[in-house]
Amino acid sequence: MSEEEIRSVLKICRTVAVVGLSRNPAKDSYQVAQYLQSVGYRVIPVNPFADEILGERSYKNLLDVPEAIEVVDIFRPSENVPPIVEEAIKLKNKLGTPKVVWMQLGIVNEEAARQARKAGFTVVMNRCMMVEHRRLSMEGVMDS
Repeated sequence: MSEEEIRSVLKICRTVAVVGLSRNPAKDSYQVAQYLQSVGYRVIPVNPFADEILGERSYKNLLDVPEAIEVVDIFRPSENVPPIVEEAIKLKNKLGTPKVVWMQLGIVNEEAARQARKAGFTVVMNRCMMVEHRRLSMEGVMDS
């Protein structure tokens, strides 16, 4: 992923489905999603064990989300990524979105990334949306 591609994703794509978003405020997924909300992103929780997180209705899976998603932000173990990417591909084929599969820091699945790219997704692996947004904000890149 080039710097320009990450910058473009963070500036243009404003609706993020966070797969594996925890209800626990101490968890990274919660903190990242809360930060994204605080800087103006629309966060859609995807957690089959929660009805609501961060004041937003939570969905059991991506296919249950009734609105357009631009980024699928994954907070699940690397080995659990392929079925999430499969759901994202089904959504893209049906609705034309999402456009980005973002695997958070520590999450890498090359096969799922290959499948996502083949389906036309931009793929980010092993990077944190919050860290990247903060870094670009400090550089003045996110101002507009």
